[in-house]
Amino acid sequence: MAKSATKEKRSARATAGKSQARRKVKAARQAKPKSNGPRKQTFVANHLSADAFEQGLRSYAKYRDLGISKATNGMVQAHVIKMVPPCLPEVVSKRHYHDVQFQMIYVLKGWMKGEYQGAGVITMREGTCWLQPPKIKHTVLDYSDDCELLEIIMPADFDTVEL
Repeated sequence: MAKSATKEKRSARATAGKSQARRKVKAARQAKPKSNGPRKQTFVANHLSADAFEQGLRSYAKYRDLGISKATNGMVQAHVIKMVPPCLPEVVSKRHYHDVQFQMIYVLKGWMKGEYQGAGVITMREGTCWLQPPKIKHTVLDYSDDCELLEIIMPADFDTVEL
């Protein structure tokens, strides 16, 4: 009879443990904010035209919006940046950061030199791709007259903070 009572106690503890585990899982699920699912996205194709570049965030750069922000409902921004020659260090060399979740830059033409917090001074050349972590402090130091960059950022609407 003692063995049977011990088995029952173990079974009761196991059941209680499973119930407690279920309650924890249920509480964790309820604590998670419910997602409305992925943002609706639409197809977009953006073709280069003579008037594709416009003045934007900085006076020393012109931007070609690739239509990705509208197509992703503000989830992602993608643009080609054409640096305006000549590079004037007194204009471009302002330390700043971007309040983003993701920022990737790829050099399409020419080169650009910058100083990046924790990485030092780096010259990015045609074909170079780099990731700027959220809020990394950086400074543009110089660029070639033909410098063009592809930049992809999340979210599309973000703040730039000058230091």
